[in-house]
Amino acid sequence: MKQNKHTLFNVRILTLMALSIAINFLGGTIALWLRLPIYLDSIGTIFAGALGGPIIGLLTGLSSGVLSGVTTDIFSLYYAPVQIVTGVMAGLLLRGKIIKRGSWKLPGLALLVSLPGTVAASFITVRLFGGITSSGSSMIVQVLHGLGLNQTLSVILVQAGTDYLDRLLSVAVVAAVVLLLPKRSTFFKRV
Repeated sequence: MKQNKHTLFNVRILTLMALSIAINFLGGTIALWLRLPIYLDSIGTIFAGALGGPIIGLLTGLSSGVLSGVTTDIFSLYYAPVQIVTGVMAGLLLRGKIIKRGSWKLPGLALLVSLPGTVAASFITVRLFGGITSSGSSMIVQVLHGLGLNQTLSVILVQAGTDYLDRLLSVAVVAAVVLLLPKRSTFFKRV
């Protein structure tokens, strides 16, 4: 039976999105349960963006935020815009590229992927939640605030640090996984 390439492409994309959403859900749940100061909920979004492009990254991020928000952590629902921005940035910056092991570009790419999300997350955390959320990073915010820093500044500093570390780890994991994919299954150039 002859299969339409367009249909196969859609099945591949849907499979990629489902796998990526599951990775986000698992990572985010583990980070929440262990009260880690990083989130681990964007590995799948970055993976989907890197393989499928900005639209696939956007849809994966949105779906992940909604799934986590209605099942384990209501705060995830409010942070869905951060996942959306992360997916778009990953799709724009990483689509069609494989980052070689030990590449000096990795920290810079992680910074570029994390900056727009950091701005959105800081705004959401300060305006909607007064600086306190369910993540482990809220403890660091409270320590800084207790040491005399302004609450908003504490949130921005902690958000910038934890977002960058989270995205650096996520981009590194995605780069390692994509490097392991067979060449025939990818359309990437090595950078």
